[in-house]
Amino acid sequence: MSGRASATGEREDGGPSLDLDSSHRTSVDSGVSPSGPRHLVCVILVAGHGTILEEDIKNDVSGKYTEMQGVPKALLPGIGGKSILDFWWAAINTRQLFSEVYLVTNANKYKHYERWATANDFPVENIINDGSTTHQTRLGSVADFELAVRTRHIHHDIMVVAGDMLFNYNFDVLQVIKYFREKGGDLAIYYEMDPSDPTSSRGIVELDTSHRLTKFWEKPQPHETASRLASVVFYCFRYQSVSLLVHYLTEHPNVVDRVFGKFIRWLVGRQNIYGMKLPGGFQLIGQNIGLADYEKWVTLYSGTNPDEVSRLKRPISHRAYARIGLIGNPSDGFQGKTISMSIANFWADVSIKASEKLILVPHPLNDPTEFGSLSDLHGISRKEGYLGGLRLLQATCKKFYQYCSDRGIALAKRNFRLEYDTNIPRQVGLAGSSAIVVATLRCLMQFFNLSEADMAKALQPNFVLSVELEELFITAGLQDRVIQIYEGLVYMDFSKEIMDTYQHGLYENLDMSDLPQFWLAYQNDPSDSGKIHSDVKLRWAKREEEVIEAMKQFADFTDQAKEAIQRRDWVLLAQLMDKNFSLRRRIYGDRALGQANLHMIEIAHRHGSAVKFPGSGGAVFGLCSSAESMESLRIDLQLEGYVFSPIVPFIPEVEGNSLASHSSTSVHSTRSPRSGSPLLADVPVTSEGS
Repeated sequence: MSGRASATGEREDGGPSLDLDSSHRTSVDSGVSPSGPRHLVCVILVAGHGTILEEDIKNDVSGKYTEMQGVPKALLPGIGGKSILDFWWAAINTRQLFSEVYLVTNANKYKHYERWATANDFPVENIINDGSTTHQTRLGSVADFELAVRTRHIHHDIMVVAGDMLFNYNFDVLQVIKYFREKGGDLAIYYEMDPSDPTSSRGIVELDTSHRLTKFWEKPQPHETASRLASVVFYCFRYQSVSLLVHYLTEHPNVVDRVFGKFIRWLVGRQNIYGMKLPGGFQLIGQNIGLADYEKWVTLYSGTNPDEVSRLKRPISHRAYARIGLIGNPSDGFQGKTISMSIANFWADVSIKASEKLILVPHPLNDPTEFGSLSDLHGISRKEGYLGGLRLLQATCKKFYQYCSDRGIALAKRNFRLEYDTNIPRQVGLAGSSAIVVATLRCLMQFFNLSEADMAKALQPNFVLSVELEELFITAGLQDRVIQIYEGLVYMDFSKEIMDTYQHGLYENLDMSDLPQFWLAYQNDPSDSGKIHSDVKLRWAKREEEVIEAMKQFADFTDQAKEAIQRRDWVLLAQLMDKNFSLRRRIYGDRALGQANLHMIEIAHRHGSAVKFPGSGGAVFGLCSSAESMESLRIDLQLEGYVFSPIVPFIPEVEGNSLASHSSTSVHSTRSPRSGSPLLADVPVTSEGS
């Protein structure tokens, strides 16, 4: 065949090669077995017949659509004057990803596609005529696909697409091919439906945790499936599955069954089919699409809709709050239990907006690149080190892309400008690093239109922890990430059985009404909080009995504290806080805890306050027996050079708030407990471990 790519990578007719690279070149007709080099062929289906759209154009009396009469759906002028097929051909041909591309049409429209081919450098000999001239004599999309495979002797993996399908063109076909190769099974493309679209208008897929299709629904009613993942005619098939086409067609002689939805439903139980999500939506220009609908869809996918243009240009901002570990820490890293609380005193803000290039903006204070002098550089570096927030943005972006790639989520080809700001004191154990990562994750998910269907809320803390542990080697547990994702006052159970079963802990939001007044104190010039963990992790790994029992005791303190909070028994809560610190001191030792931290603890105990670490060190928080004792404590701590702040709990407006909470379109809630929050009047507070 004159248009076929030769072994040298050049087309025999002098046209451009479609080969992926020189290591994957053989003739399509060579009969290479599926176990040999894996070629990829593309088949574009455009064999549909007369539709409502064609009739509407024919009957229009305005004269606006005169030149469109008789033109196939895939060749109608659409986005920017280009046809749908123009976009498919550009996406497929640009990177020379396929050893061959075929187009299957009908006899009635063959001449239109022949003319299109000569004008667009598409090999005319690769156009296949299925011989049908009416809707009643159609072969069906699966039979058209099989016709291409049989008549062109295709013995390779195949990508098949509907060439008359409008879609968001802002994605890279290479992402699809790479994921198809990685998974080792067939691949079905899907998108997440708009909430207003009924599932009864689409084929719907269900996926398991490995992103394998478990069920295919053909236009289901809402009560039949909770899934809103809509499948489209965009598949990648291994040669093994392509060879089943004849079997399927033999079993299904009726043309109404020879459609891809029914073929995929049949194939699900016979082959491994994985799902991949593409950005935006898809709209097949099928039998029931009229002229008004077509114009609406073209406007939507062209990006000329004013509301959509405005949305894409608008900056997105998200906020994540600091936290205090109320009880149970540090057992979150040791299969324990904790209760943590968001505090509105401190936060990290991250914003993202579309830009021509991808830009991570250094913070002028936390990521300095200009200094007053060498002495100034020395002083700043000595105090703050070399690890600002920019590394957190970069690591989160890198991990986010990897997460999406591993799970078959193709991201739109959109660049962005990402910047952050934070007032969370550095290295005092208030979860400042994870706050930046959490806010960045929220920005990326909203920017790329991902939802909890793509990254479940319960698994988002795992993602944040993986950024810090695997990318930046920051010693950490899940507690901080859980409270910053869920917000409020959260009870967390990280026991081994639960983690093994669910791959995450069990998290419960607790009532925050009538909380007592907590206080916070921290060092102006703390050490790196990551060093506080000492050798306990190593001792845990060695199953040292003292450490094992200590973590069980922390978990028991947490369960007792949960009951105390529910009963509003602040006396018991204060006692448990002191016991928590006493046990931590015994397990970690004074050297690991640090003299400055112990000094703050001692001052608090002298004033009769319950006190413990909110995190890994550098700060303490507590609960005083009276307003007078808290005031005298404040004065003493400040005289010693420590920073003192009454804690303002962050109370989410809606429990279980969604990922979009605290975005640029919502109000930052900083509601504190109602006035007159109780202190521990006349409460005997222990001073164990002081």
